Amino acid sequence: MGALEILLLGLALSADAFAVTISNSFVYSHEKKSRLLLMPVFFGAFQALMPLLGYFLGGLAAQLIEAYSGIVTLVILGIIGGNMVREGVSALLHPEDDEEVSTGRLTIATLVFQAVATAIDAFAVGVSLRAQSVDLIFAVTAIGLTTAACCVAALFVGRRLGHLLGDRAEVVGGFVLIGIGIKALLG
Repeated sequence: MGALEILLLGLALSADAFAVTISNSFVYSHEKKSRLLLMPVFFGAFQALMPLLGYFLGGLAAQLIEAYSGIVTLVILGIIGGNMVREGVSALLHPEDDEEVSTGRLTIATLVFQAVATAIDAFAVGVSLRAQSVDLIFAVTAIGLTTAACCVAALFVGRRLGHLLGDRAEVVGGFVLIGIGIKALLG
């Protein structure tokens, strides 16, 4: 597998992280830039870590993780997304309470859960990397950096969308996360 194929693999693996970053960036538009910049760091790190784990754990857990990855992703993103939809609808129906609802924080725990959920498929990629002659350090670094770069771009897109969506941003963001979870379950 050459450098171009690994780069394309990194782009494909980063798609879910890109979408979640867009969603988070307009839902949590009140967060400091330093907090928002944790998304590319977390998503990139987990996208690099999971293929590494898949490479070394290979056959031990690969079948188990592959069998349940869609369910785990749906549960994690479904809970987070459902909560976002609930809070967003509440804010739209009760604008007088908007100050309380809008103080939701993008927590480290939320970032970890989202990073794991969006990187589970990268574990299987690590298993396949083991079967090929690949420079593992280059591959996981390229995958991680590609994901981080895509997430930085997603921050800009999400900020623009957030301004366009206004008060509906949290509801839309929640549905995006739920949609990604459903896609993971079905695909």
